[in-house]
Amino acid sequence: MKQRNGKKDKGIKNWPKSERPRELLLEKGPEFVSDAGLVAILLRIGIKGKDAVSLGRELINHFGGLRGLLNANKKELEKIKGLGPAKVSQLLAATEIAKRQLKEQILGKTTIHGPEDLIEYLSMSMANLKEEVFKVVYLNSANVVIAVEDLFKGTIDQSAVYPREIIKRAFELNASGLIFVHNHPSGDLKPSKDDELVKSHIPYVVHASTSSARTEYQ
Repeated sequence: MKQRNGKKDKGIKNWPKSERPRELLLEKGPEFVSDAGLVAILLRIGIKGKDAVSLGRELINHFGGLRGLLNANKKELEKIKGLGPAKVSQLLAATEIAKRQLKEQILGKTTIHGPEDLIEYLSMSMANLKEEVFKVVYLNSANVVIAVEDLFKGTIDQSAVYPREIIKRAFELNASGLIFVHNHPSGDLKPSKDDELVKSHIPYVVHASTSSARTEYQ
């Protein structure tokens, strides 16, 4: 076990106060705390033979960085030795807070000029999803986001997308523009035949239903 000042280390509580993640955060600010230290604050305590900072560092390395850790799902976290229900729920709660904060940030506040205005939110909310998700972003006449909704989850095909339902919802929200978002969990960005069929089918119905609707793709 790691030695500090010639004494056996029994945990973070025995570290110098200036090195403890929580005290460092409160004294100097979160930007002065390492990634592993921030994760340690979420975890609160470590596990037998490993302090919270070491466990946090191990998790970050295991998932390939903070983004990977924050996008890990319940089953992936439960596979890590030492992560019980409490620690898993703490990590999942932190991830969900971040996702909701980003969504709250764009709803009614962000004018969409291009894909880059949505990338941060979409990357956080859709990265590492294990199933395909078809998402619709509804815009008002000023290109401000008024709603973001998942249309369906699962393998995409033409029969799974209901353009009339999209239009019905757009009218309910008084939306003037739509952005359709679809992920590829496999990592293969090449559109499938079903992707192309859906892409060609939706704008036809949209423009046939309302001349004011604008469709954009990402």
